[in-house]
Amino acid sequence: MSSRPRVDTTKEIAQVIVDPKTRKRYQRGKFLGKGGFARCYELVDPDTKEVLAGKIVSKALLVKQHQKEKMTQEITIHRELNHKHIVGFSSFFEDADNVYIVLELCRKRSLMELHKRRKAISEPETRYFLQHILLGVKFLHERNIIHRDLKLGNLFLNDEMEVKIGDFGLATRVDFAGERKRTLCGTPNYIAPEILAKKGHSFEVDVWSIGCILYTLLVGRPPFETESLKETYTRIKKNEYSIPKTVGPLAKSLIQRILQGDPNRRPTVDQVLHDDFMTMGYIPIRLPTSCLTMAPRFDTKMNVSIVARRPLLEINKDSAPNVAGAKECAASQPETAGEQQRANRDCYLKELHSQLKKLLDSSPADRPNVEMDEAEDPAAVPFLWFSKWVDYSDKYGLGYQLCDDSIGIIFNDSTKLLLLANGEDIHYIERDGAEHYHTMNEYPKEINKKVVLLKYFRNYMNEHLVKAGAAMKPREGDELSRIPSLRAWFRSRSAIVLHLTNGTLQINFFDDHSKVILCPMMGAITYIDEKKSFRTYRFSLIEEFGCSKELASRLLYAKAMVERLLTSRSVSAASASAKSKVAPTPTAAAPPSAH
Repeated sequence: MSSRPRVDTTKEIAQVIVDPKTRKRYQRGKFLGKGGFARCYELVDPDTKEVLAGKIVSKALLVKQHQKEKMTQEITIHRELNHKHIVGFSSFFEDADNVYIVLELCRKRSLMELHKRRKAISEPETRYFLQHILLGVKFLHERNIIHRDLKLGNLFLNDEMEVKIGDFGLATRVDFAGERKRTLCGTPNYIAPEILAKKGHSFEVDVWSIGCILYTLLVGRPPFETESLKETYTRIKKNEYSIPKTVGPLAKSLIQRILQGDPNRRPTVDQVLHDDFMTMGYIPIRLPTSCLTMAPRFDTKMNVSIVARRPLLEINKDSAPNVAGAKECAASQPETAGEQQRANRDCYLKELHSQLKKLLDSSPADRPNVEMDEAEDPAAVPFLWFSKWVDYSDKYGLGYQLCDDSIGIIFNDSTKLLLLANGEDIHYIERDGAEHYHTMNEYPKEINKKVVLLKYFRNYMNEHLVKAGAAMKPREGDELSRIPSLRAWFRSRSAIVLHLTNGTLQINFFDDHSKVILCPMMGAITYIDEKKSFRTYRFSLIEEFGCSKELASRLLYAKAMVERLLTSRSVSAASASAKSKVAPTPTAAAPPSAH
């Protein structure tokens, strides 16, 4: 709701960063993103090979006294904290140009990115994340610390999908019992009414923010969000919000307990931990990394004795519990039933088309001084993309491998078979979207031929094709994984176009082997050029700062390909049409077309 601060980029940050006092050295690695006054990079400790996160702030930006005090307060508070659900603090130092804060690296980004990709999530996932948040905040409150800026973007995720509370720039310490702080601070959608009223505030503001987080996770949008900052603040002051019927009764009750205008009537963090919503519902021990883009499967973990079922509904229907039927593409909570049906039908193609049209109408390649670095946002990197593909559609279908090493086939009869990255679990998806969960050792005989073909495709790709991108390592909890499947594909004269059911669209160009991966949920494009350089840009930032002619031409091509997908009568029609017109027809003895 506020403009994004500009980050100073005039002074290049050194490749080797040295702590002047200890002479400790760090190798600057991958750019992680920017926010506020900071630029963040991976920092590698050459002695231990540990990869950390470096938050680097230019001193040229810390010109006002309150900015310096904010940074000092952040360091003073954060360096004393050691808890499983708080971002680890390693060290801090400064040189003539910058202040450096070295932190634990959270590779899975934050709950903000999960929210953007998924919108509303299931109750079991919400309990899982909320439990971590509550335990971390309880630790803070027991040490008389108020965070004061709890929001999805400050709740980070590590490789184990554990929440880590970070960014203590607005945190404060309560010096005596009953002290009320009076600073106006926080993020608009999560700010408590007593802060806006300047009546003095304390620990209760964190509980209010937790209530807003709970609502946002379950509903898909913050409770008081409007298009105007003034209107949002008015709603917060008047406590005007509504809870959709899609929210279960226990969750609704907890939201109402927390989001009370009178801070004295709100529960403590410990009381929220013991609320019926937290204690009477299923909480997974672990979550798979795939939940960053798709709802997990909870059937076997929740005593749901259904072998074949629809994918987990990501939003509750009025008459259904959280484990319920839904189409593959149900990934967000649109405002109306019509929008829900549209999202199910086109998997965000219309949204992507609208984004591309708006971007291209701004003529991004016409800027004389293109600041591509300013448009880069690694936080928007796609979760999954295609690393290999094999076209055997003259006989069987299209096989592919995703970057996490999972394998998929979309057969000519429009059924699909997926082999997860663990090499054991398989998901069979019927034409109507019904999912069946099996293993490579135990599956019904009716799909035996398709499993044999899956093994053939897997072996062929492993033996003959070079993978694009790094693999993700399987981990505990991945048995709950559900991954997006290939929704539609076709080949033009210059590229192959692949559309996943989570909305991701990938285009691989034949001439120079460059690739673009577009995500309407993140509003971003990843461009892998002919040199295999991998960079991700936000549409909104390209619109603001411009882009190269090469990227602009690919954006224009992508818009045309989206239009081609949208004008197809159906998913199968798009693929069938492409097969009959442009797909090669190898002989029985010839290898399939592959990349």
